[in-house]
Amino acid sequence: MKSLASYDGPVWRILPQTLVDTPTNLARAPEGRFHHSGQIAAYASLSAEGASVAIQRYLGDQIVRNLVSMWFKSDCVVDERGNKAASVIWQDIRTNELQSPTWVLSDTARNTGAKAMLYSSRSRPELEHIVVFDPTCLSFVGPATPF
Repeated sequence: MKSLASYDGPVWRILPQTLVDTPTNLARAPEGRFHHSGQIAAYASLSAEGASVAIQRYLGDQIVRNLVSMWFKSDCVVDERGNKAASVIWQDIRTNELQSPTWVLSDTARNTGAKAMLYSSRSRPELEHIVVFDPTCLSFVGPATPF
């Protein structure tokens, strides 16, 4: 297992406009790339461009969204950037009712006390994202802008 590291810097989330007043809210879906079985997670990117790339799969739902600038700070972060196992298309695996291998990574990180995990974008590996397991490490910077 990788050792825990620090991260103290800006992150961006693209949220439904109805959630902009509560930007540290967790993912609403019961499962995602790095959460399942009642686990909590908030997904963000280390750049506004990364947030834009990450949301592309979901844009067909006609929900009005905003880009929200935030800050993440913790000394308990696992860095999985560059790990191809973090970048599989987990939805295709779940369609076949199999466990996503991405859950093994996040479960391992959570079990070591990580408050978040860094990972590379699947479609654009030069962009980076973060899944936050402890939303108290996130704070609103603002402003929220139309996306």
